[in-house]
Amino acid sequence: MIPALLLVFSAVFYRVTTGLLIHSGASWLSNFAPLAAIALCSAAYFPKKYKFSVPLVTLFISDAVINFRYGAPLLDPQIFIRYFALALIGCVGLLLQNRASLKTLLPASIVGSTIFYAITNAFSWLSDPGYAKNLGGLIQALTVGLPQYSATPSWMFFRNSLISDLLFTLLFVLSTNLGRSAEGSRAAVPRTA
Repeated sequence: MIPALLLVFSAVFYRVTTGLLIHSGASWLSNFAPLAAIALCSAAYFPKKYKFSVPLVTLFISDAVINFRYGAPLLDPQIFIRYFALALIGCVGLLLQNRASLKTLLPASIVGSTIFYAITNAFSWLSDPGYAKNLGGLIQALTVGLPQYSATPSWMFFRNSLISDLLFTLLFVLSTNLGRSAEGSRAAVPRTA
């Protein structure tokens, strides 16, 4: 479990670092943060008391740092929707916990990225007065977003999230298997006095 926890903390550190660098010209990094994969893999692999606490606490810490830097509120409806989406993805991970493997988690990672993207962008469409409240406004929210918020269109956020979630899921499963094999080899070594 320790290699997987280190990977989660590394991903959160990476999210904070890229979140602080976005406005310095690194917009191609927008949303290259495996939030959905952290929720999915933590629920699938971690012990019961860590399944939801690790991803939500690490997200909260990274949100606090990034929001403090940009003067954004920490308690905002958009943030609550993000946490709801991640908890829903965690439920998918719970369903897969007894058969967690690359074969099940990589497709689930795609589903998780899509769930997160659809929920957060649909909420933006519903709550932001800049979007027309019709099918065209929803399509705009899911594809290009509002131009005044970013030069990065919504579909690029989804692409980056999908790539980072797949990569993180692969690394998470490999690190978990590595940790388990290391524990198994330590247990197999006879102790001498």
